[in-house]
Amino acid sequence: MTDLEKHVSKPGRDKLVKQVREKINELGITYIYFQFISVTGRIVGKGIPADHWERISERGFQLVYGSTANLFVDRNKNYIGYGPESLELVGIPDPETFVQLPWDKRVGRVYCTCFRNREERENPGGHLTSDCRGNLRIHHEEFTKKYKGLHLRVGTEPEMMWLTKNEDGTPTGKGFSKPYCYHIDQFESLRPVFMKVIEYSNAMGLDMIQGDHEDAPGQLELNWMFDDVLRNADRLSTYRQICAQVAREHGIIACFMV
Repeated sequence: MTDLEKHVSKPGRDKLVKQVREKINELGITYIYFQFISVTGRIVGKGIPADHWERISERGFQLVYGSTANLFVDRNKNYIGYGPESLELVGIPDPETFVQLPWDKRVGRVYCTCFRNREERENPGGHLTSDCRGNLRIHHEEFTKKYKGLHLRVGTEPEMMWLTKNEDGTPTGKGFSKPYCYHIDQFESLRPVFMKVIEYSNAMGLDMIQGDHEDAPGQLELNWMFDDVLRNADRLSTYRQICAQVAREHGIIACFMV
């Protein structure tokens, strides 16, 4: 049995797939982002109508291997990692990560684990070594097994800045607020922004615990509760998506340091 087949047939996964279908129907979701993380931390993937949830849950979707490297090229203009003649990866959704987007409730998102193509001559259906999120899962499972049930837990301070932009959308190079560390007045100046971030974060399962305005103009830090390494990594990526959406709504730029 290949790694892909083991992943799809994992005990209890079929029940989770059915529960997601119930949630899709209940919430009126019509479209789903099937996403994974590139080696530089970008969120990539495919959008697929929700009618195909069961098929994608079993068979997955295909995307070029180079998407794990943002389809970037090296200094010789060659695609990083994989050439255009290569087969495509298979992305399999992890149903426990499914959630509705609070800013457009017609849309859901789910994180995916990536595998080698089923038709590869070598290691067909094997774990894709450039899938950084999949690697994190494997390392955590190995750690838990080696140390008899202990879990790796981590918290993140997602340092970031909210920047202003010109009419053409380019950055002005200036922060939205003044550089007064921990001043509530500066925190207050960003209240419409951080309250919307907290609203969306809570809706997507993040337990927001504290926040403050730090040293630089527009530098705001909002924290959520720590958890195991994979869930925390997913929440960081989710948080960045949330901030990007809130920035679009307020006509500013969300700029991350992590």
